[in-house]
Amino acid sequence: MTPVIECQQLNVRFRTDGGAVTAVSDLDFNLNAGECLGVVGESGSGKSQTFLAMFGLLAHNGTATGSIRYRGTELLNAPRSTLDGLRGNRLAMIFQDALSGLTPTMRIGDQMSEVLMRHQGLSRRNARARVIEALEVVRIADPEQRFSAYPFEMSGGMRQRVMIAMATLCRPEVLIADEPTTALDVTVQAQVLRLLNGLKNHTGTSLVLITHDLGVVAGLCDRVLIMYAGRAVELGPVRDIFRRPAHPYTQALLRSMPSLIIDPGKDLPVIPGQPPDLENLPAGCPFASRCLHTQDDCTTERPRLRAVGPDHSRACHLPA
Repeated sequence: MTPVIECQQLNVRFRTDGGAVTAVSDLDFNLNAGECLGVVGESGSGKSQTFLAMFGLLAHNGTATGSIRYRGTELLNAPRSTLDGLRGNRLAMIFQDALSGLTPTMRIGDQMSEVLMRHQGLSRRNARARVIEALEVVRIADPEQRFSAYPFEMSGGMRQRVMIAMATLCRPEVLIADEPTTALDVTVQAQVLRLLNGLKNHTGTSLVLITHDLGVVAGLCDRVLIMYAGRAVELGPVRDIFRRPAHPYTQALLRSMPSLIIDPGKDLPVIPGQPPDLENLPAGCPFASRCLHTQDDCTTERPRLRAVGPDHSRACHLPA
């Protein structure tokens, strides 16, 4: 497959009063044309910061090194003019908090029309027609009336669908969805996921799904990147990850998934301990202190991603 996004040796750090915080460390991955890549990990594992770095949206105290290329064009620390030509046009992102992703003082229609007028040179009248069509696609009731609404006048689910419609107006080649179903009820979650799946299948958009929900990953993704403490610990096809998880962290995540078959005599398995301090990462495997299979080299030598099967790799010292 042809990579659309190539990430090599990405490092993201933040300057704080307590010292430097390493949010992402030596991350490598590709996103292929037309695929859905799931990015999974606990809060603070570096999932969102990876793609905020790609879009040039890190906080003022953040720095990124390494390389993230889109079709050969370097995105990391690229000039503003380069990023402005791609963001919202060829590359789009659905943010975790739909309310913060929308300008509260602008009407929905004006915000969406601005995208088309800026990137595709449409007139205001033609942009309005395209926006109303996009709102219909994401099943916004009475789109002509909602065109003039402010974000605070809409429910969380409606705002999330507006964000999806806005992100897809220019038919981007790459769409990053950061926790798109957070704080939505089950019915709206299902609608949002169907929209994303339809987008991938019918337009060939390459999709990155950042999520905590392994069930969502199983139903939507082609490959999965498991992150822990800013590092990739496992990467492979979704079927392999769920049937033959190769890293102890991935195995622990799958064991801790709730099941419809509940044994009242057993508690839900949890991963013991806490993630490491990102200001003082251990020399060896970051999961070593929580792992049930730790050996001597786990605490002294950092494991690298190594192949354990076709297109399947893990960062672990244990025998495959």
